[in-house]
Formats: sequence, C-alpha cells, structure tokens
Amino acid sequence: MGGQYRITGDKYPRMRRPRRRGKLVVLTVASVAVLGVGGWGTLQLIDVFTGGGDSASAAGTKACSAVASPAASPAAAAGEALPRPGTITVNVLNATTRGGLAQKTADELKKRGFRIGEVANAPATYDKKVKGTGVLLGPAAALDTALPVLGTQLAGAERRTDPARKGVQLDLIIGDGFRGLTAKADADRALTALANPKPTPASDKNC
Repeated sequence: MGGQYRITGDKYPRMRRPRRRGKLVVLTVASVAVLGVGGWGTLQLIDVFTGGGDSASAAGTKACSAVASPAASPAAAAGEALPRPGTITVNVLNATTRGGLAQKTADELKKRGFRIGEVANAPATYDKKVKGTGVLLGPAAALDTALPVLGTQLAGAERRTDPARKGVQLDLIIGDGFRGLTAKADADRALTALANPKPTPASDKNC
C-alpha cells in the first residue's frame, strides 16, 4: 500500500458480492405469474362445479326453458287439421248439487260455436263424484283431436277416453270445482295456439 494507508483497530471491512438485482426481479415476476395462473385455474374449477354465472350459463338456462314449454296437440304438430268447434257436439252434464249449471254452460258453449247435444244431470258413475273443475269424456279417437279443442274452454278439466264409446260426441261433466268456463279471450288464444303450434327448439340432454 506504499505506507500511505494504514489499517487501525481490530475490525476489517467485509467484502460483499454485488447484489444481482436483475435475477431477483425475474424471480419476482415469475412468482407473480405462477400465482396468477393458479388463481385463474381455481376460479375456472369453481365455475365448472357450481354451474357458473356467466352469459353462457344464462343462455343454456333459456334454451332449457324453451325446451320445457308445453307441446301442442300431437295432431297439430303433425300438420293435421284439428276439428273446428262447429263440428264438435258436446253433451253438458252436471255432476254437482248446484242446479242450472248444465244449461248455463251449454248456452255459453253454443255462443262459442260448439254444437250442443244432451243437457242433463250426470249419470250415477259421475254424479257427485267429480271433485275438480270437470271431466271431458270422449271416444279414444278424440284424445288428440276433439278433446284438446274442447279443453281450451275449460282449463284444468281432466280428459278421459272410453274405448267402448260409440259415436263422436263428447261429454263435459261439471265438477264441484267448476266456477265457469275459461274467459272467452283466453280460450280463443289457447285455441289459436293449439291450431298453430310454434316450432320447439331441439332438446339438450345437458339441460
């Protein structure tokens, strides 16, 4: 050292290696990236197992709802013309203890274009035994044709067929839950929808 510099005391300066800051920055960035990818993957797994809440799930729900819509009459869906009310003869039978219901109902059905056959009390098989709105009874051939048409006039009525029944007439048997025919405007809309079914989206087995 040429005698110009002298070290005094019993401590000597430590010689440290220069810090590699560039390496630390790279490691930090890499760690953040790994954590970010891991978090994103975790969120994706949560969406898969919980059904998610994104727009795709909402679209799938709408599609499933469309598939679940009630179908039209099989005859109409197959392109076959349904019978018009004027070609359907209805026997109106009262199975309740309230008098005058059969005639009043028959008069209203006649105004709506249906033909009226017998107006009377229900036979013993049904008399005082129909707890619901009513029963619509007809031959087996009427199940997908005339019965659905008559059904538009009395929502909630049970439809039944009798294979041994002769002829084409239908019975509208009034039950204890009867409060009147379906409102004409609603019945007309139901009749239109029955005769002109809209195409149903293809079913999705994942729904």
